[in-house]
Order: sequence, then structure tokens, then C-alpha cells
Amino acid sequence: MPEERRRTPRYPFVADTEVRDDASGTTVKTRTRELSLYGCYVDMDNPFPAGTPITIKINTAGRSLEGSGKVVYSTANDLTCDRPDGSGSTPQAVNGIGVAFLDVSVQSRIVLKEWLVEAARAKYGPDPKL
Repeated sequence: MPEERRRTPRYPFVADTEVRDDASGTTVKTRTRELSLYGCYVDMDNPFPAGTPITIKINTAGRSLEGSGKVVYSTANDLTCDRPDGSGSTPQAVNGIGVAFLDVSVQSRIVLKEWLVEAARAKYGPDPKL
């Protein structure tokens, strides 16, 4: 099994997302599937290639994150058993991109951290009582 390379945990997280290829100006409306402090995984029918500089906007529940990033990996028709909502284990083909956040405003970082706390609580349950 490959060694985990992420610096921080990633969590299931579904939100409306817009990704723009900064070089060509191509914009795709899609959704984020997973989120971490340093990046996310975004579903895309026709994924941008690794190395593509992008601008990303993630929106959910009246809050948003906007910043620059870079496609660190691109998947096309990879089989996965993970569903964004954590249910079931039916293999499905997945197309998308792994994004590293490069420049995110302070306000967007605050929103990102709030989303991560909510996602961690959804995954692991409420804070334990001491």
C-alpha cells in the first residue's frame, strides 16, 4: 500500500465549486469531494493536467473560499469505493483533480478551518467530554 503523503487529514466534504484554468481561462462548475487544510479533491469530467495553475472558488451554506492553487494530480476513470457521503462501497469511476492551495486570503482561511472542524465532527462525532 502506498505511503500517505498528506500533511494533514482530509475529510469528506461536498460543496459547489468553480475551477478556472489560469492559462486558458477555461472555467468548470463542479463540486468538491474532499477537503484538507492544504488542498482538496474536485470532481471533473475532463480533468485539467497536473501542474495546471488554477483559481478555485468553493461555496456552501452561504460561506465561500477563493484562492489560487495548482493541480497536483489528475485522475481519469480511476475506480474507487468511497462515496462523498461515506455510504456504501460500490466501485465507481472517478474523474477529478487533486488541488494544492497556494494563496488563500485570511478570510477564506477562517472559513476553511470552520469547514474542517465541521467535517471532523461529522466524521468522528462531537468533542469528547473531559
